[in-house]
Amino acid sequence: MVVRPLRWRVSAPRRLLVSLFALLSAVAAHAAQDRVPLNLRLSRTATTTPDNASLAVAQRAGTGASLSLDGAARIAAAHAPQVQANQYRIEAARQDAVRAGRLPDPMLAAGINNLTVTGPQAFNAAADEMTMRQLGITQEIPSHTKRAAEKQVAQAGVQLANANEVSLRLATQEAAASAWVALWTAQQERALLSELRGQDQLAIDVGKARLAGGKGTATAVLAARADAEALANQIDAADAAVAAARAGLQRWLGEAADRPLGDPPDFSTLRVPEARLEAKLDQQAALLTWGPREEQADAAIALARAGKRPDFSVSLMYGERINRPDMLAIEFGVSLPLFPSNRQDRNISARYADRAAVRAEFEDARRVQRQAVAQAVADWQGWNRQVRRFRKRLLPLAADRSRTALALYRGGGSLEPWLEARRDEIRTRVDYAKALSAWGKAWVALAYLLPDQNIVELPQ
Repeated sequence: MVVRPLRWRVSAPRRLLVSLFALLSAVAAHAAQDRVPLNLRLSRTATTTPDNASLAVAQRAGTGASLSLDGAARIAAAHAPQVQANQYRIEAARQDAVRAGRLPDPMLAAGINNLTVTGPQAFNAAADEMTMRQLGITQEIPSHTKRAAEKQVAQAGVQLANANEVSLRLATQEAAASAWVALWTAQQERALLSELRGQDQLAIDVGKARLAGGKGTATAVLAARADAEALANQIDAADAAVAAARAGLQRWLGEAADRPLGDPPDFSTLRVPEARLEAKLDQQAALLTWGPREEQADAAIALARAGKRPDFSVSLMYGERINRPDMLAIEFGVSLPLFPSNRQDRNISARYADRAAVRAEFEDARRVQRQAVAQAVADWQGWNRQVRRFRKRLLPLAADRSRTALALYRGGGSLEPWLEARRDEIRTRVDYAKALSAWGKAWVALAYLLPDQNIVELPQ
């Protein structure tokens, strides 16, 4: 058997083929017309970096001589790496939303049809007049309902990414503000302990004078010196706590954490009233993502229901024959969802179950958040009362007792009452610093529950 090479005419009616392809593209474009615009505007600058207003506020907060609590929160929200990473996730979600609902890419097909493969003229393209070289294109056209549902799913993903960004920024602000409070209270404790050094030296001088006059003992002098050294140890521990707290603030602010701290806000008054916190429960950071999650579940239901709508396809095939007129084939196809009970209906039921689960979880998260807010308010109120008592009663009483005992010692009394009063005063001051820390952090936990429009923007 002699295999003859395939022989084709060099020239072909390409003009007709191009016209037919243009006709097919027009049909596909008409089928792809969108009735629901996506309304998304992409900007690399806007989506990969914090908004200009936030940056300006953060820069103003970061250039002053001192670092305020709100300034630290703004700097952290504008420059924290995890916030910037979430901006890239938003960009990814928006890019996915742009391509959602688009027609799939057309498929190009090429081949030989009706070629003789047996007999003496096997593989001879001229052996049969129906043998032709074919070139064609196929376009799948999903239903408009399905493409609209795909857009809805993608838009819900964008809204969820935006809500995650707001929630993450609020969490970052709260963490930075808590780190600021930790550094401030550590500095306060160090200052409170340093104020007591003068009494130590005075007690030592009095003991030495009494010993030289024959009215005192060496034991009293040694006890006063030991008390001074114990205080020095506590001050060294406070210095270490300040360094550790500054390192914690640097985790959020970088070099800006090295600047001196400004005055604290008024921790005795909540930034957001308790009644507003209760009324705006669903807008708090911990619950911001649940609304978009429910919308995402609704979009998944719409996409599942769209599966019961038929999809379409159109194909155009041009066949070139040897010494014969060329041929054209146009085909239209439609899917037939004839048995939905075990396919599409199951998918729809599953998506409805997913939405019910999201709603149940949302209600549970709402109850958890309501409990957390109530507990945080109770903690803040309790620490508020304790700090007020420390300032009005405990600290003045401890200082008066210590000064009185020292005066009695200078007048010839025993050293032991002063040593006991001194230890109690140190303990009171340390407890007061701890109460300040807990008080400030309780205030911070309630201050950054709701988005501040000057710092972050709610998802639209």
